[in-house]
Amino acid sequence: MRRNWLILSLTVFGFAFLYGPILSLIIFSFNDNRLVTVWSGFSTRWYAELFADTQILDAAWLSFWIAVASASIALVLGTLCSVALVRFRRFRGRTALAGMASAPLVMPDVITGLSLLLLFVSMESLIGWPAGRGVGTIIIAHTTFCIAYITVVVRSRLSDLDLSLEEAAMDLGATPVRVFFDITLPIISPALVSGWLLAFTLSLDDLVIASFVSGPGSSTLPMVIYSKIRLGVSPDVNALATIIIAIVTVGVLAATLLQMRRSARKSS
Repeated sequence: MRRNWLILSLTVFGFAFLYGPILSLIIFSFNDNRLVTVWSGFSTRWYAELFADTQILDAAWLSFWIAVASASIALVLGTLCSVALVRFRRFRGRTALAGMASAPLVMPDVITGLSLLLLFVSMESLIGWPAGRGVGTIIIAHTTFCIAYITVVVRSRLSDLDLSLEEAAMDLGATPVRVFFDITLPIISPALVSGWLLAFTLSLDDLVIASFVSGPGSSTLPMVIYSKIRLGVSPDVNALATIIIAIVTVGVLAATLLQMRRSARKSS
């Protein structure tokens, strides 16, 4: 009995430690006072000020499109890399490819950002491209580290794929390309979606690497938020964080309901 109470207490403490600050942030986003630690009444004024702040809205829109572009490009390249590593067991450079695909997973963001900055500066002095740093360099940088995460997710799914399905399709006359698009891709589609969402989240959340490779007029949402909280947390930042939490919560609930319905259909 005492052991059960201990486990329950530790569980409650752990969840309170993780989600207590988030709950406090949501509550104080409706605070009428400009001081985020002093409650003076319920108000939605900071949400109105948030939607009137063009700097935050432009940064959020820019971050969204950068995340979509980076995740989409990384999905294509990461899937091709996974197919090469799983389907072709022996080829020259396989070890190097596997190492380069997994290196960003363990590389500190500061080192990655600095190395990409030096790369872009050297390329600009040698071939004149990229002409300054901006959205294009951020997309390239985000695609670089997103490929590693997508490769891990898709590669694990391809490793568990039953090869007899592909072999049966080829025995019936299908070409390898047709087999890949009609058999392989539909089977690994959950891994593709998971990898894309993971890459999208990592790109949207990145601050360190984007700070190295961005230029004037290309500040992402994390960079704008960081510049604001350096002068003190303002209530409109709490409102922005609350909106993001609400969007993520709705997405998780929708995915859970869809998964439950799919499981119910399979069981019936």
